[in-house]
Amino acid sequence: MIPAMTSTPRDALLAGYAAGSLTPALQALVAAHLHMRPDNRAFVDALDDEMGTVLAMAPQAPCRHRDDNLARIFTSADPAVAAPARDTVFPAPLRAFLGFDAKDVRWRFLLPGVKCHVIAREATGAATLYKIRPGRKMPFHTHDGNETTLVLQGSFADNHGTYEAGDLAFADPAVNHRPVAGSEGECLCFAVTDAPLRLTGRLGRFFESLQQRPRAI
Repeated sequence: MIPAMTSTPRDALLAGYAAGSLTPALQALVAAHLHMRPDNRAFVDALDDEMGTVLAMAPQAPCRHRDDNLARIFTSADPAVAAPARDTVFPAPLRAFLGFDAKDVRWRFLLPGVKCHVIAREATGAATLYKIRPGRKMPFHTHDGNETTLVLQGSFADNHGTYEAGDLAFADPAVNHRPVAGSEGECLCFAVTDAPLRLTGRLGRFFESLQQRPRAI
């Protein structure tokens, strides 16, 4: 049971994290966010307390190997507050999820001034790292589902605001935007989607026109 105080996408995401109901990629994203912005842990801690109360009131069932299980829980570290990794760009929880440092990312060309590294890709979405050159404008695009982005380094801005290191940005099918990387340095982001994005603007219309052209037989 999740407490009914999820009035924003951020709150809903944090509630899902507290409940352990997110995908592994989103769990890692939120843990990394909390590592970078520990002030937001108060909300998660409040959810933990309320859900703990609910569990305490639930009927108890026998638990095999109770002492061994409790020992493992109490000796394990919360990934959101784990000791900082040697890597200065990836928060410890993200580094643990990825299994490598920022310096070891195998970047691939995506667009001029934009590189990416796809961690996981499925029909319903993907988890991706992006590295964007300072001042680079991304193509206009919207989303067929939800996209959650954590800024790891630098910043970017769109028509909804400016996002700096540690910030979360949310986009859904109602959002049509063109993110622009800040001029202070490269923008590094970790994004998790549950559906493909869709190009709009002139570039989107160009690709759409190519798909509609008759093919020679």
